[in-house]
Amino acid sequence: MKNIVVLVSGGGTNLQALLDAEGRGEMPHVDLTLVVSNNEKAYALKRAQEAGVEGVFIKNDGDFETRLTELLAERGIDMIILAGFMRILSADFIKDFEGRIINIHPSLIPSFCGKGFYGLRVHEAALARGVKLTGATVHIVTAEADAGPILMQKAVEVLEGDTPEILQKRVMREAEWVMLPRAAELLAAQL
Repeated sequence: MKNIVVLVSGGGTNLQALLDAEGRGEMPHVDLTLVVSNNEKAYALKRAQEAGVEGVFIKNDGDFETRLTELLAERGIDMIILAGFMRILSADFIKDFEGRIINIHPSLIPSFCGKGFYGLRVHEAALARGVKLTGATVHIVTAEADAGPILMQKAVEVLEGDTPEILQKRVMREAEWVMLPRAAELLAAQL
């Protein structure tokens, strides 16, 4: 079993999907050991507390990665999951966890990804472009944003009358919350 940290910045819906999957026994190689947020008010920290998982806030400043690295070493973390984490990690940090960091992105990479594409912006861009399919991608994190090897993708239909908020919820429900636990288990089993 691998010790996993989930890095979050907001509400933690993807974290909840991971916690629920762990509770159902769907991730036998995963131990959700720690949740770290760079946002002191992130609801994800409350989700972690309610699930009995240690939650830690680290100030989002120039020393963030140094403090995070120390914390991960103290807790014996094997793998990192980025789940709505609104900070780009440095190449040096990523190198220390090469091949052991995954991210969930709310589009079918290579569409609507990279710098500036996160959260509702992705869904706004998909609707503005008029695509008929969107979805989500779980990928290995590399120094270039949203460019690492793809582990899983799932398509989601764009429906007439969708707003960015409606589309975001459908992508989360049909793709993100399904794939992220599967991808976490897949990678943890291989480490």
